[in-house]
Amino acid sequence: MTTEATLCATPAEAVALLEKLYTEQIEITAARFGRYATTKLADDDRAQGRYPQISVEIPADQATETSHLASGQLSDVNCYRTTVTEPGLYRTYFLDQLSRIAETFTAKIWVELSDTPIPLAFALEDASAGLERAKKEKLPNYFHTPNLVKTNDEIVDGGQIFAGEETSALALFTAERVDYSLHRIRHYCATDPVHFQPFILFTNYQRYVDEFIEYGLEEVAAGNAEMLVEPGNRMTRSDGKPSIPPIAKPPQMPAYHLVRKGGRPGVTIVNIGVGPSNAKTITDHLAVLRPHVWLMIGHCGALRRTQRLGDYVLAHAYLRDDNVLDDVLPPSIPLPTIAEVQLALTRAVQEETGIDQSELKQHLRTGTVVTTSDRNWELRFEQIAKRLNQSRAIAIDMESATVAANGYRYRVPYGTLLCASDKPLHGEIKLPGMADAFYQERVGQHLAIGLRTIDLLAKEADAGTLHSRKLRSFGEPLFR
Repeated sequence: MTTEATLCATPAEAVALLEKLYTEQIEITAARFGRYATTKLADDDRAQGRYPQISVEIPADQATETSHLASGQLSDVNCYRTTVTEPGLYRTYFLDQLSRIAETFTAKIWVELSDTPIPLAFALEDASAGLERAKKEKLPNYFHTPNLVKTNDEIVDGGQIFAGEETSALALFTAERVDYSLHRIRHYCATDPVHFQPFILFTNYQRYVDEFIEYGLEEVAAGNAEMLVEPGNRMTRSDGKPSIPPIAKPPQMPAYHLVRKGGRPGVTIVNIGVGPSNAKTITDHLAVLRPHVWLMIGHCGALRRTQRLGDYVLAHAYLRDDNVLDDVLPPSIPLPTIAEVQLALTRAVQEETGIDQSELKQHLRTGTVVTTSDRNWELRFEQIAKRLNQSRAIAIDMESATVAANGYRYRVPYGTLLCASDKPLHGEIKLPGMADAFYQERVGQHLAIGLRTIDLLAKEADAGTLHSRKLRSFGEPLFR
């Protein structure tokens, strides 16, 4: 290190210092870029911003596990470290995580500058937009670019447990990995990461979004929410007047955010469209925001004759025929259901539908959901019929298992509640007229169930019981 580490007395002091250092480093990069853009840099003008980093030291006798023992090493201290970006965005998260550590261990918290430079594209996103072509082409000779070799999910996927390093990872993501995703979130969802709420709904149909917008505007008008944020950072507050016109070109996966008042949890809904590729892409990035939970609410094809259109499906297991995550999470790895999420979804269905407990199973089917990458899977039914039979599947879609698998990878509690929109194996295919009637009847109720589930899970999050240990591995970072 080229700077001296500071021992911080409290989590608040540590977070404040992280914010100060990060701001200073961004200013250093901005000033140097300004000189590059307007003049010629001097030979000794090499100052570039670096990410701050935070370290936590815990006595070995207080650690719940000492990972060094398996490699034949003993230690009198366990050290965890991570580089940090956008500490202002993560202030609440950092304070919560550091406070939990301080309450559990006799921990020392250190803050300093790392040796990792902040890439120009992450420090100043639009920096090169106004440069003349010659200077733009020479930027890599003077400023750091993202290090894609080290911007990966090795910590997430357990690769670092064999690295043999003296310092363990404090968080699942390094600063560069976080920056990479924060910029992709803006691209795919067309809203700034700061607007994303800790509880996220995913859907595969626009009508859920339309219903969410209507509900959100009603909540804002009633004084129950601070604002509704739409793509383009279009904000509607209590006066009912949107801050800007609607975005001209919708993004690939638009996101909408309801910022609530009175301690009620804020909610984000993302229309991920149809297909496992989108589901993987957006969850890869939203994971860096460390949400409390994400839920898939959308439509599915019912596979059993006894199911009816409009019935709900609560996934208790997944048959992963999407294949998009097979390289990092083989299909042989089981995806456990999260008890707190399953119970909240079941209770929300009962409360929102008013169905008596004795009749609940007639309208809420639990079992295996198949996620496929083939939208026209019906056309090859003969090839897949045996597999569907063996899995005891009750429903099929194109996103749920992907969302759940990435929730498992990234330690984000997950759940799936689908609504049967067709029964393709039993002659009830989705036709325009039938679909309109179906959507009109069920979409509002389905969304209400999702929102009610989030209210229930918020209490679990506050109590510290939502983030299940079943999602954590050995050699795990201290931050959730």
